[in-house]
Amino acid sequence: MRILMADDERLLADTVAEGLRKLAMAVDVCYDGEAARERLGVNSYDVAVLDRDMPRATGDEVCRWMVAQGIGTRILILTAASGIRDRVDGLGLGADDYLTKPFAFAELAARIQALARRPPVRTAPVLDRDGVVLDVPRHQAFRDGRLLELTPKEFAVLSVLMRSAGEVVSAEELLEKAWDEYADPFTNAVRVAVMTLRRKLGDPPVVHTVPRVGYRFGG
Repeated sequence: MRILMADDERLLADTVAEGLRKLAMAVDVCYDGEAARERLGVNSYDVAVLDRDMPRATGDEVCRWMVAQGIGTRILILTAASGIRDRVDGLGLGADDYLTKPFAFAELAARIQALARRPPVRTAPVLDRDGVVLDVPRHQAFRDGRLLELTPKEFAVLSVLMRSAGEVVSAEELLEKAWDEYADPFTNAVRVAVMTLRRKLGDPPVVHTVPRVGYRFGG
């Protein structure tokens, strides 16, 4: 899944982003509301984490703009304000969740994962197809009961492929959903990740190359 982390506390934003990347999430970071709007306008995110008190445009303003634009990204508001009225106001803007500072990273990560599983396309926390089980909350993958030692990027690629329900996923789409905005579109990172993932999954193959189109998961 791809996350936007927007907070003017740079150390906090960067630390949270690094932790989320270790959970196989692709994370883009920005430090003000206007930069958040720019990224939301050109990229597709599963969840946007917005600090309520950012400069240039507050998290409230970004949230209101997202709702007005019909952007389907789930929204989690971060704020130092802990009063009930503050939480009600934040949710009333159209946010999906609200978390007060200071917070535990584990709780933030769990809330992000829960938001990403919500409609419009509901995704199961555990995927089970063709003998491969992907347990997203526990960040574990199995093939015929055998635990797979996957890197965060391999786990992310496998998640995208399994959620595609047998449809072909292009290399560009994999790059979009499993890497962040700094990924080089001309890199061979996708090909390498798929190659190592195939090797770890073993036989019979479940990740197939569709020439000149992309990749498909399924026996």
